[in-house]
Amino acid sequence: MKDSPHPLLVQLMQTLGSVESRLEGALAPAGLSIAKYKALAQLARSDEPLPLGELAERCACVRSNITQLVDRLEAEGLVTRVYDPEDRRCVRAQLTDEGRARHAAGVKALDAAQKALFAPLKKQQRDGLLAALELLREEG
Repeated sequence: MKDSPHPLLVQLMQTLGSVESRLEGALAPAGLSIAKYKALAQLARSDEPLPLGELAERCACVRSNITQLVDRLEAEGLVTRVYDPEDRRCVRAQLTDEGRARHAAGVKALDAAQKALFAPLKKQQRDGLLAALELLREEG
């Protein structure tokens, strides 16, 4: 890596890949992926069923991807599709009781993963990392 013309970018991409793998592994026992968890989390935060377009926006993905994701979540009994009473053309996604339970299991899994992931860092290092990540995100 020291021969790389972009050592920070290489290190960042490798770290992101490693973290993503660890999070996917942590969510697997709950029967979730990161994408499924993100969708369930958005639905859990909402007071009402979300239109698929809005869910796609909140999950930062395109509508066709969210449609396929909701298909999978619905097949697993985690969400149901409901029609908007004001506009029958608008399809919304709604959490089921099983979806709420799986989301809760995902929250616990990610809490444990976060603790394990950041355990090697001292509080000052964690705070510095958080500040640096926020700065990088703001600049983008």
